[in-house]
Formats: sequence, structure tokens, C-alpha cells
Amino acid sequence: MNQVLPYQCTLPDVADTEAFGRELAADLVAGDVVILDGPLGAGKTALARGIGAGLGVIGRVSSPTFIIARAHRAGTEGRPGMIHVDAYRLGGLDELDALDLDTDLDDSVVVVEWGEGVAERLSRRHLQVRLSRDVDTDERTASYGWVTVQSR
Repeated sequence: MNQVLPYQCTLPDVADTEAFGRELAADLVAGDVVILDGPLGAGKTALARGIGAGLGVIGRVSSPTFIIARAHRAGTEGRPGMIHVDAYRLGGLDELDALDLDTDLDDSVVVVEWGEGVAERLSRRHLQVRLSRDVDTDERTASYGWVTVQSR
């Protein structure tokens, strides 16, 4: 995987990471898949929180680590809900398939933390976001872009 992504931005703090998520959400529609990747503490959940806020979903967006997937209903007529997934503990593609996420694509945006190398199969096209964090300054860098999967 690990292809070069065309865009990059610097996110000085958590508030900037959430604001970036709100910006991304402005262009997301039901059926879109967003794959967030990066090490622990890189800001994946903060970015997902921003995406949820930008979509206007109902409920607090927090890490789905212990429940694997959390559904957030749409808060505004005509806007999609959000399915927030943590793929870190998934044992492979069979467990991802068991979540039945492709049925949620009709009315939701699916945001998958730790999803690179696993969640690309959900859609022919996804928004890939790779986050990194400078341990000295706590500043984050996001590399991102839409990726089309050639074969599914």
C-alpha cells in the first residue's frame, strides 16, 4: 500500500486537527470511506471527531477501540451519518466483513482508524489520511488524498 498522497498540511494542535476534519467533512457524502492511519497519538480520533462535527452527527465521537464500530446517526436532514471503526484489533478481512460495513454505505460515511491495508476493500475509492506527530513539538502532519482501488 503506502502510496504517495498528493496533499499535506500541518496541524499545530488538537483543535487544528478537529478543524481539518470539519473541512474534510464538507465534501463527504453517504458511501464515502475515509481511512485514517498513523501511530498511537497521531490524532486519528481527533480527526474523526472533527469529521463527525462537520457532518453534524448525533452523539459524542470517541475512540471505538473497545467496541470496534460505533454508529452515529445523521443530525441534519439530507446529511449522512457516520460509522466510526477501529480496525486495530481486527484479525483480518473476515472480521471486517463480519461488521457488514458495506450495508452502511447507503446512508453513512465510514471512517476507519488503523484501516490502511484492511478497509480499502469497502469501496472502489476512499479518502486516505496518514497522520504523523512530531514528538518534540506535538505538531501533526496530515498527508491525504483520494485513492482509487484498481481491483476489488
